[in-house]
Amino acid sequence: MTNERNSLLPLIGVGLLAGVLSGFFGVGGGLVVVPFLLLLGFDPRRAAGTSVAAILPTSIVGSTTYALQGNLDWGVAGLLAVGVVIGAQLGTRILARIPRDAVFWAFMGFIVFALISLWIVVPVRDARIEWSVVMGIGLVATGFLAGVLAGILGIGGGLVVMPIMMFAFGISDLVAKGSSLLMMVPGSISATLGNVRQKNVDLRAAVCLGLAACVASPLGVQSAHLVEPQFANILFAVFIVAVAIQLIVKQLRSRPAAD
Repeated sequence: MTNERNSLLPLIGVGLLAGVLSGFFGVGGGLVVVPFLLLLGFDPRRAAGTSVAAILPTSIVGSTTYALQGNLDWGVAGLLAVGVVIGAQLGTRILARIPRDAVFWAFMGFIVFALISLWIVVPVRDARIEWSVVMGIGLVATGFLAGVLAGILGIGGGLVVMPIMMFAFGISDLVAKGSSLLMMVPGSISATLGNVRQKNVDLRAAVCLGLAACVASPLGVQSAHLVEPQFANILFAVFIVAVAIQLIVKQLRSRPAAD
């Protein structure tokens, strides 16, 4: 039986890395936090719940930094947030009712989606927002999907909304990142409340991860302005592949013992 009460040092290290990547890519950091919590011996459900709780302070700091630089659209973030709050509650209910292996392989499937999106999305820095009723409805629906995945997989939903905002709605990549992070604030609160009720959160680990990520998030935001978007996508894709391989090997090796 694995022990989830790990030392603070690895949690701080993971939090710092998640904070940099959160600010850099406009994501919650769940793609970093969940895999490492699993490697540290956390139950998949508890890893997902702890990750989404840690996203809250990180997304506040990251979105604030983007807002101060003028790279945040409050209307976009607000419509996404409406959908994500509702979706997160549904996601946490689903999480409590599906097997551990299903959570793990669902997360791996999301990693595949993330990899594909990183290769097909070509960010545009000077894109302008053209509002319409269809766009408003689409943003709410996009937020709902992100919220469901946040509740189930412990992610902020940024890797869902980012490609859609840039491709479907023509939003600048920097504005999309800032709006994505702000969307995660109510989404994280909603999902965490649901996960706490289901006892799927390690609050000690979440606080440690979240505070460490807050320290590093502004560095990621500043770096996002300096690196070419497509090159940043390539680097993140390589990182995700390395993490996915480690997790799959660990999952396959643990099966005989479980059986």
